[in-house]
Amino acid sequence: MIFLDETDKKILNIIQLDFPLETEPFQVLGNELGISEDEVIGRLERLHKEGAVRKIGPIINRKGVGGTSTLVAVTVPEERVDEVAGHINEYPEVSHNYHRPDKFNIWFTISAASRERIDTILEELQNKTGFEFIDLPTRRLFKIGVRFNIR
Repeated sequence: MIFLDETDKKILNIIQLDFPLETEPFQVLGNELGISEDEVIGRLERLHKEGAVRKIGPIINRKGVGGTSTLVAVTVPEERVDEVAGHINEYPEVSHNYHRPDKFNIWFTISAASRERIDTILEELQNKTGFEFIDLPTRRLFKIGVRFNIR
């Protein structure tokens, strides 16, 4: 279990949907919370290390800016999961990479400027690993906004 004091909770509630789009966002957060920029950064580093925060970054609508994306699944023997995940993570176009306890045990998302780039990445991964990657492009998109009220 992760200990959260009231300031941690406030930070987590703010950054979910209202992260400041500023040159110095942690300073802005600190001003809003009445703490220093360094304290905001330190708290977020701790929360990341403890698993309360996975990542802080933008979610880009790749299709909206002219690109494309796909979900990919692959079946990998457990003894090679770390190796294959390492190859997958070499690509900056990979935004999510998850290990799941199922037949298809690695799932990841590729967002790229073109379909050709996605095809190149999948071909390179197959050549590097020897595994067949299942390409699951979006047919119909459903977006659900989620915000957790941390109390």
